[in-house]
Amino acid sequence: MFTGIIQAVGQIEQVTRALPDEEIVQDVKLVIATGNLDMSDIKLGDSIAVNGVCLTATAFSHRHFEAHVSRETLLCTVGLDSPREVNLEKALRFSDRLGGHLVSGHVDGIGQIVRFEPVGDCVLLVAHAPHVLSRYIAVKGSISIDGISLTVNTVSKDTFSVNLIPHTMEMTTLKHLGVGSRVNLEVDLIARYVERMAEWLEAGDAS
Repeated sequence: MFTGIIQAVGQIEQVTRALPDEEIVQDVKLVIATGNLDMSDIKLGDSIAVNGVCLTATAFSHRHFEAHVSRETLLCTVGLDSPREVNLEKALRFSDRLGGHLVSGHVDGIGQIVRFEPVGDCVLLVAHAPHVLSRYIAVKGSISIDGISLTVNTVSKDTFSVNLIPHTMEMTTLKHLGVGSRVNLEVDLIARYVERMAEWLEAGDAS
């Protein structure tokens, strides 16, 4: 479990495929430089969110870690199949402050940026979400974009907007986005449970 508060920007330095054919989606092994992420308390098997995707550290040092990414994960996400900067966050501890919202690191779908423009000192980001996810996105609710906890400002059909303050732009990879960029989306976990409870109540299965 994570909070969506990015702790460092790292770099995917190496992507190793089992087969040389890059046209076939297959499992990969990543070597990720951790930037300023404090690795002193990391143990083998710990979880680290990479652009919002929960990955297991299979090997690590104070400056790098390795992770295995399955074909299924690659099919459901973006940003893990080539060298690039990535947002990093270590798993939440019970004693940590919950500065963002509860983020599982299980990406729900891929969104696409349709507006990305300055508004004063901030940046307005408008993204298109898959239709199946739109019902979970609410005004003043939370959403994770590439692992970053953000507050939804507006919702319209299958699009939503967020406001990016200068600190967020400086400390994350969002500064590299533009119109047409694809991003990992994770909707608020609570919204999913509320929907499931409502389904049970409507079906008369609640005890």
